[in-house]
Amino acid sequence: MVVHSASERVLAGLDPEQRSAVTAPAGPVCILAGAGTGKTRAVTSRIAHRALSGEISARHVLAVTFTARAAAEMRSRLAVLGVPGVQARTFHAAALRQVRYFAPRLLEGRAMPELLDSKVRLVTLAAAKAGLRADRAAARDLAGEIEWAKSSLVEPGEYVVAAAKALRDTPHEPAKVADVFAAYERLKRSNGVIDFEDMLRAAVWGIEEHRDVAEQVRAQYRHFVVDEYQDVNPLQQRLLEAWLGGRDDLTVVGDASQTIYSFTGATSSYLVDFPRRYRGATVVRLVRDYRSTPQVVGLANAVISQARGAEARLRLELVGQRPPGPEPELRIFTDEPAEANAVAARCRALVDAGTPAKEIAVLFRTNAQSEAYEKALTEARVPYVVQGAERFFERAEVRQAMVALRAATRAIPGETPLPAAVVEALAAVGWAPDAAPAGGSARERWEALAALVQLAEEYAATPEVLPIGPAASVERPVTLADFNDELARRAAAQHVPTVDGVTLASLHSAKGLEWDAVFLVGLSEGTLPTTYAKTVEQVEEERRLLYVGITRAREWLWLSYASARSPGGRARRPSRFLPQLDRSGGTERAGAGPGRRPERRRSQIVSCRICGATLLAGPDRKLGRCPTCPSDIDDELHERLREWRQRVAGGQRVPAYVVFTDATLVALAERRPARAEELIAIAGIGPRKLGLYGEAVLALVAGAAVDDVCPEKTFEISS
Repeated sequence: MVVHSASERVLAGLDPEQRSAVTAPAGPVCILAGAGTGKTRAVTSRIAHRALSGEISARHVLAVTFTARAAAEMRSRLAVLGVPGVQARTFHAAALRQVRYFAPRLLEGRAMPELLDSKVRLVTLAAAKAGLRADRAAARDLAGEIEWAKSSLVEPGEYVVAAAKALRDTPHEPAKVADVFAAYERLKRSNGVIDFEDMLRAAVWGIEEHRDVAEQVRAQYRHFVVDEYQDVNPLQQRLLEAWLGGRDDLTVVGDASQTIYSFTGATSSYLVDFPRRYRGATVVRLVRDYRSTPQVVGLANAVISQARGAEARLRLELVGQRPPGPEPELRIFTDEPAEANAVAARCRALVDAGTPAKEIAVLFRTNAQSEAYEKALTEARVPYVVQGAERFFERAEVRQAMVALRAATRAIPGETPLPAAVVEALAAVGWAPDAAPAGGSARERWEALAALVQLAEEYAATPEVLPIGPAASVERPVTLADFNDELARRAAAQHVPTVDGVTLASLHSAKGLEWDAVFLVGLSEGTLPTTYAKTVEQVEEERRLLYVGITRAREWLWLSYASARSPGGRARRPSRFLPQLDRSGGTERAGAGPGRRPERRRSQIVSCRICGATLLAGPDRKLGRCPTCPSDIDDELHERLREWRQRVAGGQRVPAYVVFTDATLVALAERRPARAEELIAIAGIGPRKLGLYGEAVLALVAGAAVDDVCPEKTFEISS
């Protein structure tokens, strides 16, 4: 009776869908869990409910996650529920534990090979044996390609065909990559080491080829849970099947709309095909979002509703459970520096208003984008921490470039223009001002050094002004030595506390995390989706990446992009994934008639006079500023305008807003127009209202009393 009561208590507080997942019968169960829907609670409650009711023993459960943090969280929750003893581990940790345990039996007394913590050193040597020179960035790209192949169960001799079928964007010609792959495998064997994929394969081999090992493993683990099942790769799936040995007491949890790691070999096909693979499987959908406000949830639904492909078949429409919050903001800036500065200013305002810096995140598509935000946040005196990437000035390629730039001060003539001098100096570290190379790390390395060149161009545009007399001065062009001093100053200024800092992270590294306030930046074509997304499947994965970013926000969400990369640069289009807003400020013409294409009435683009963002909403356009930018309203003038409007509306026997809306009055009191041209520039004041009220309003702005411009007898508008 006590046990039964404990298992029933586990069900307390669960919503109907979570309860269905927890109480599903033994056998194959697929939990489709949207972002913020309480999947960890559902999974741990299912394990606890089955254990406490006596259906299973906790020591026979193996729960597999993708991060050590998630595994620790699962163990902690199970302990609180009164179910210690469950093995919650990552695929790699579980496989390593088993291989080490069975090593004496499998290796016949030989010592277990050392496990490599990084492939880069051996890949560099393998590249040299294959006739390639690979620096650290190129070696990382090659290592990533080898990891994809091994995770996809592809051997060196099969790589060329497999890469072609998968449309891989290979860092070198595929045959050369295959040569490096083969040389890497030979070097591992000769050095007596294995990598993480070898370890997973060893665990599979131990079970598939040794009956006694299989029997012992399967006697120990009888009930399986796999989290983030959309991220499983073929090698991990094969290990899972080896553990199962034909049994079907398997619970998987995943969200096809969060499939964003296909470049590593992960595939959502196992999640998508689960009901077909296991006939009669229980499928439960968790759609109640407890993380984000309904406004954030609504935007996430709008973005993912346009998805196509296999993953879209399991698309979930989330239902927000939190109280309403602010609408997501969409901001458009003239260039990337303006975007970064506006983001930093808003972060500063959020922190000053009481939001902890650690509850704010700036998320971008590639790590190379972080430098602009590191600089802007530093200048705004906002602490930050870079998640999942090295800080810009701590990157190996940037450190090498700074050494080369210092050395170049002795070799490059002083009269050489700074941007040209920087390009010439960076040639020593292999950088050239042409198209970015293929391969993630190599491309990011190129973009990081390109950022130094862009910084040099900006720095050269502000020459030093030297006084030559009491009333005269002369401009001195900045030199390479000056630029080196500037770089040193910037690097030193970025050593800020990171205990409570704004998180800077790529969208990939942000998965699984959440913050009160999230900035999604750089949302332009060519960045998200990236230009390297060429197939329909690749473009859809980019859409899912934005969806993941949106669902990281609990309350406050900002989306932005820059119309150009740098001031005066080539114009760019907003990401195709953004909501379809009329960014010209126009509206569809009513009554266009059936079969006719609606015409758009285009109006002037209005920018915030404080931060420079393009204003989209009508009230914001009237104010001439973002609603969250600081107001400079003249309160006394605002009160006189309100009194004047009340008298005029009373005389005309119309509601006050017919004269001027509240937003228009605020705009008048903030902008204080002095001439008719300035008055009509305020959205909502056209020629008609200028003729009716213009003279009175300008007089009030100039200081006139309400009695002076609004006599006892008020006029009425003639019909």
